This record gives sequence, structure tokens and C-alpha cells, in this order.
Amino acid sequence: MSETYEIARLGAQGDGIAETASGPVYIPFALPGETVVAERSKDRAELVSVEKPSPERVPPACRHFGVCGGCSVQHLEPAAYHAWKRENLAQPLASQHVEAAVGDLVPCAPHSRRRVTFTARKADKGMLLGYNRAQSNEIVDIVECPISSPQIVAALDRLRVLAGMIATTPKPFQLIVTASDTGLDIAARQSGVPGETRRRQASDFVLREGFARLTIDGEIVVEPRKPSVMFGDASVLLPPGAFLQATASAERSMVELVGNHLSRARKVADLFAGSGAFALRLARNSEVRAVESDAAALSALDRAFRFTPGLKRVTTERRDLFRRPLTFKELNAFDGLVFDPPRAGAEDQSKQIARSDVPLVAAVSCNPATLARDLSILIAGGYRLKSVTPIDQFLWSPHVEAVALLEKPRKRR
Repeated sequence: MSETYEIARLGAQGDGIAETASGPVYIPFALPGETVVAERSKDRAELVSVEKPSPERVPPACRHFGVCGGCSVQHLEPAAYHAWKRENLAQPLASQHVEAAVGDLVPCAPHSRRRVTFTARKADKGMLLGYNRAQSNEIVDIVECPISSPQIVAALDRLRVLAGMIATTPKPFQLIVTASDTGLDIAARQSGVPGETRRRQASDFVLREGFARLTIDGEIVVEPRKPSVMFGDASVLLPPGAFLQATASAERSMVELVGNHLSRARKVADLFAGSGAFALRLARNSEVRAVESDAAALSALDRAFRFTPGLKRVTTERRDLFRRPLTFKELNAFDGLVFDPPRAGAEDQSKQIARSDVPLVAAVSCNPATLARDLSILIAGGYRLKSVTPIDQFLWSPHVEAVALLEKPRKRR
């Protein structure tokens, strides 16, 4: 049954929130100040019509918006969008009583996402390739994507054909596509195990279409060219499935903030180093110890260091920092540190950093909630939080990156 709602505010996930006698109702694609008609189911409702639109409502950039679940706030004008995204960082910090000077959002341009995860599935009418509908397992088959790089968008039809070649299951599977400097790196997950004929057909297709690599569940099927990206002056050959920041401009913004903060450090620790996005750039000015659990990522980092002239020494250590964080005694060998953990954050490692004497620390995070927890640990250990900068690399979504810069007076020994 349709009801009329007044939208009070925009939630952290991009839903319009209406306050009712029975509690808040979350309505996707509605904006604060709007009067809307929606069909309610428990605490959620599906938007039927906008009776009184907000002056902040703008035409969405994509024909699939409102159906595809990839973006939640294309309909919000830029200034309001930037303020909302900044608040998505500021609010978790405040909830942990972390007093921070939260900067303005570093924006993200359309058509800049270099790494995209599509969902694919064989259907009666052909191969589906796109994103899941919001709050659903239904795949929205897309023909455009204004967040993605032109290189990826131009290949959508060919990616759909390739997905059909390798799919041996009626179940949905992932197709992760990375626009590298040498071509598209395509990795399928849970697409099934193709037979020899299908593998040969897919390999021929990859060669013919000029893709760089195809892997299926981590196994390289064909690799005409090794996918590579530049981290500063270093060319890094990406291992299959390697982590890469989704947007190159966001990565550069993070590195600039971290690099400026650690510019006075002679010896730097890079924790959760991945393939070296920070380490290989910081090595222009500092010796770097890169610590990471992924052996392939460390190998790519080490190779890039050895083939890049002009860098100071970079050493690597394979170590699971969740199970065995660097101790405060080990950390005291450094005068600068950056850590960029997964969404779970780095609680145990932060406790060791808090006990250390490292004077300059940069915390990079994709999860404001775990960042707030980790920062509170560091502050309790004597660190002073200088600034926190929100960075947008997942355009029109609730997700926000952040770089927090901290200092601690170094003890005399």
C-alpha cells in the first residue's frame, strides 16, 4: 500500500529517512525536504513518486540509476553530495570522541574508476553483465557506466561475450576488470571450470581483442601482456587478483598527503603495503620497510624496486599483521610509518603503534568506523591528530576513503 512520507534527512547509505510513529523508514533515491509516495515493507519503502522535489535534486548521469544498485546518490547535486560524504567520515569519528579537523572532500571525477567488479550470469535471453539491483540478487544488464573508465565501458559488449565463453554454471559469478597501462586485466571468480575447448576459445578471443590477461579463480588462462601500472616512477606488474586502489587520482591524493607528512622521515615502515603504492613512492626520499602478507604482491613490489633507478633501499617482509603485528620495539627503528589495512582496520597493530616512539604516523582507511576505533587507540597512546582528509574514489556511493595524519614527540634516549 502506498503512503506519503516527508523525508527528514539522508542516511549514511544514501537512503532518504522519514520519521514515523513506528520508527524511521528508509527510502532509496529520496532526498531531505522531499514529499514522496512510497510502498512500505517494515522499515524500508520503495519509491513510487516524488510529489515535492528537493532543490538539491539533479538529473542522474546514468540511464540505469534507480534500478542498478551500483550508485545510490547520482540525483544529489555536487555540493550537497560532498557535504554528505564528508559527514560519513566525521560522524563515526565523533561517535568515538575523536576530535579531528576533518577537511573538505577530495572529489572524484566521473569515468575514472579503473577497477570494476561486475556480476555476470547466463540467462535464457543471453549473458547478463552488470551490477545487482539494490537490495536484490537480480542482475541489471548495463550498457553504460559513468563511474568507469572509458576503456572499460568501451569493452562492455566484448566482456559480455567473454563471460559467456567461460561460464560453465548458471549461478552468478564475478568478473573483475582492471584498466591497466597495458590493457584490460580480467579475472573471473566462481564462473566454473571451463573445458579445454572453452579455454582455447577464450584465449583466442583475448588475443584477438587485445586484452592483457584472463584469469579464472586465480589461474592464468592467457596473458598476452603482463598488466602493469605506475606507482610514481616504478612500473609494477600486477599479480592476478592483486589489490589496487579503484581510482588512480584518489591513490595519488593519498600518496601526496602521506608523502608530505613523512617527508622528514629517513626510515619508514609501510604496513599492509600491497604491491607498493606507498612504498615505491616514499622510497624517493626514505628507506622503506614494506610489510605485507601477500607473497605475490611483495614479489611485484620487490621487482619494481629493483628495476626502478633512483630509489633508496626498499626491503620487504611477508607477515600477517593481524596475527603477528609489528611490536612497538620493532617499530622504534623507524621515524615514519604508514598503514593502510583492509576494512577490518588494524586494532592490534594500532595498539603496538600507540606504545611506540615513531614520531610521524599516517593512517589510511576505507572504513570510517574502524578508522575511528584505531585513531582513538593512537590518541590514547599519546599521538596528536593533526588532520583527517576524506577522499572520494567510489563516486555516488556511501564509501569514503580517509587519510589521518598524527604526530608524537619522540622520547630522548
